[in-house]
Amino acid sequence: MARLFFMLSRWPLAVLHPMGSVLGWLAYGLSPSYRRRLKAHTLQAGMGMRQRWQAVAHAGKMVGELPRLWGRPREQALGDAVKWTQAEAISQALTENKGILLLTPHLGCFEIVAQAYAERFGASKPITALYRPAKQAWLADLMLHARNRPGMLTSPATLGGVRQMLRALKKGETVGLLPDQVPPEGMGVWAPFFGRSAYTMTMAAKLVVQTGCAVILLRGERLGPLARWRQGCDYVVHASRVAPDIEQILASGDAAQSAAAVNRLMEDMIMQAPEQYLWGYNRYKAPRAEMLTSAASNPSTAHEAKP
Repeated sequence: MARLFFMLSRWPLAVLHPMGSVLGWLAYGLSPSYRRRLKAHTLQAGMGMRQRWQAVAHAGKMVGELPRLWGRPREQALGDAVKWTQAEAISQALTENKGILLLTPHLGCFEIVAQAYAERFGASKPITALYRPAKQAWLADLMLHARNRPGMLTSPATLGGVRQMLRALKKGETVGLLPDQVPPEGMGVWAPFFGRSAYTMTMAAKLVVQTGCAVILLRGERLGPLARWRQGCDYVVHASRVAPDIEQILASGDAAQSAAAVNRLMEDMIMQAPEQYLWGYNRYKAPRAEMLTSAASNPSTAHEAKP
C-alpha cells in the first residue's frame, strides 16, 4: 500500500483531483450514514444543493491529493505551488517575541497549511502540529514521514502531546490546531456551531491563557484547473490575525465564551469557501473518553499536562 501511495505522489493534481472526485462520489453513494450526515450539515449551514454536490467532490479531492502532499520528498520545496494572502499577519506576529497559535478548520487543503508555514517561516519559528496517529502501521509511518519536515514537528493527540505544545509556545514557537475537531471527553464544552450545539475543544483558549500567544487564522484554498492556470499555483493560503476583542475573550479563561468565539471564527472561515469544508465529518457526535481514561490512569502527568 505504501508503495502505491508513493507511486501516486508523482502524479499531477490534474489527474489526482478527478480521481479523488470519483472516490468522493463513491463514498457518498455507498454510505447512507455519510450521505445523511453531509446533507443534514449542509442544510444546517444554509447551503444549496449545488454547493452540497461540490462538497462531495471536494471531500474526494482531499483524499486524492494526499499522496502528493505526504509523499513529497523532504528536500523538495513547495515553491510556486503555494501562494499567500496577508502573510504579513504572521510576519507581524513574529516581531512580538511570543508564541503563535494557528487555527485551521477542516477546510480546503488543510494539510498544506502547516507545510507552507514551515517552508516560509519555520526557520525562525518552527511549528508543532497536533495530529491523531493512524491505526494502520504503514499509514502511521507515512504520516510521520510527511509531517516531520524542516521547520515542522508533529505532536500526537495525547497528554504528552499537549505538554509538547505548551513547551513550544512558551519558547516562542508556533503551534497548529484544528479547533473544529471533536475533542475527547473532559477536554471541551458544548457550544453553538452553525446553530447546533457541538462539543468544542477548549485547548485553544487554555493555550492562550497559559502562554499569552498570538492567534492567527489560516485556511488552505484548493484551486481548480482554471484557477491554477490563471494564478500559477495549486493552493492559496489565506492568513488573518484574530481581532483584539476575540483574543481578549480567549485570554479571559471563560471556557464557554471562548469555545463559542472559536466556533464563530471557524464559521466565518468556512463560509468563505463552504464547498471545500468536510461537511461529512461527524462534528456533532458525543466526545470520546480515551483521553480522560489516560488521565485517570496517571493523575500526576495529567495534572502537569492540563493546559
